[in-house]
Amino acid sequence: MLIERIYDEDLAQASYLIGCQAKGEAVVVDGRRDIAVYQDLARKNGMKIVAVTETHIHADYLSGTRELAAATGATIYVSGEGGQDWQYEFDGERLHDGDKIALGNITIQALHTPGHTPEHLSFLVTDGAFSDQPGYLLSGDFVFSGDLGRPDLLDEAAGGVDTRFEGARQLFASLRDKFLTLPDYVQVHPAHGAGSACGKALGAIPSTTVGYERLYAWWGPYLAANDEQGFVNELLNGQPDAHAYFGRMKRENRIGPAILTKRAPLQELDIAAVAKDLAADKATFIDTRSNTEVHEGTVTGSLNIPAGKSVASYGAWVVNPETDKNPLVLLAAGQEQAQEMWDHLVRVGIDNIAGYLTSFEGLPTSTPRLIQPADLADFDAAMVLDVRNRTEHMAGYIPGSHQLSGGRVMWHLDELPAGGTIVTSCQSGVRNSVAASALRRAGYDIVELDGSYAAWAAHRPSVASSR
Repeated sequence: MLIERIYDEDLAQASYLIGCQAKGEAVVVDGRRDIAVYQDLARKNGMKIVAVTETHIHADYLSGTRELAAATGATIYVSGEGGQDWQYEFDGERLHDGDKIALGNITIQALHTPGHTPEHLSFLVTDGAFSDQPGYLLSGDFVFSGDLGRPDLLDEAAGGVDTRFEGARQLFASLRDKFLTLPDYVQVHPAHGAGSACGKALGAIPSTTVGYERLYAWWGPYLAANDEQGFVNELLNGQPDAHAYFGRMKRENRIGPAILTKRAPLQELDIAAVAKDLAADKATFIDTRSNTEVHEGTVTGSLNIPAGKSVASYGAWVVNPETDKNPLVLLAAGQEQAQEMWDHLVRVGIDNIAGYLTSFEGLPTSTPRLIQPADLADFDAAMVLDVRNRTEHMAGYIPGSHQLSGGRVMWHLDELPAGGTIVTSCQSGVRNSVAASALRRAGYDIVELDGSYAAWAAHRPSVASSR
């Protein structure tokens, strides 16, 4: 048996390819939309992808289940659990608690483990060539290394009302009735690692075991004492802000993400044509440089989505494909970098990329306004906007600042003043530059705090507030 973990550092998301070497067949679990990695892995191991499945209706990225099935002819399997309100709307075999997928000697059994979402499945894997007992659990967003999937996302991102409490109770029951009934030696392979917004304290370790979590996870004492209410209180306390784009991911994943098929390589664009489109507001320029470079001058009206490990996340903060119809023009070192960025963006449904430029010389430019920490106290700001997470804000903040995380700013403009200058900050300036560029493009008068909160706290540590 082959189990391969494919990890996306951008979204802290893990997908898996499980293959039977004897039969040359494989299944992909929780795949993403840029599917070449799975096809290459199957080809390398002499396997054919015959099945694709997912643990639940994801909120943080667009599923590649339909994309893979269209490319390979694989059978789609998705959850049929969770009640009528949580049924997938595209074709595929429905899995219920106890149902199995067979690949040669391998058996993959669905376990209904609600809590993070009502329809959530985990997959118990048995390698029949070695044992008739399961040895592996793909736990999705149910159990992470050292943490659990958060049950409040349906409230935070999908328009639910107090569903978090029922979800937390379901998680308690799923742990008690499913997870803790498994042998301690069962290896647990979760769908996320440290940095994901799908939990509050995810470990960076890629896998764990049932026995280790039973002994050392924070929730163990609550289960041992059958203290459901204490468990619910602790689970729901201190969860990070959910990105607003999660709601769009939920809707599209339930309906079925659009199938991209084969994407033609991105081409370098003619700068004169781009200038004409920008002037007519028929394109949006994406400056992919660091915030320090952007602060030296950038294309007027551009969005800052810095190249690196967070392209998908930052892109979805500032581009909403449901309302932003302009094709995007990427600033890139060349085709390879542009293509890599596009791969990241399609993971969150940002598909409309016109091409790339390697320079913006000749395009209209402007320089973002900055303010130094020493000058902030005397500056007449309509608002000091802190785009960090609420947990960061609670640990220390600029007095009088208003917290609204970067992943929620463009969906909550009603919280901002209608006039005047807004001073924006984050921890070091990266997230601030992303959010500030979107606000500036939307017409707000924005001044960025140079160095953000870290620089301000270093300048005036004696007045840095904390709760």
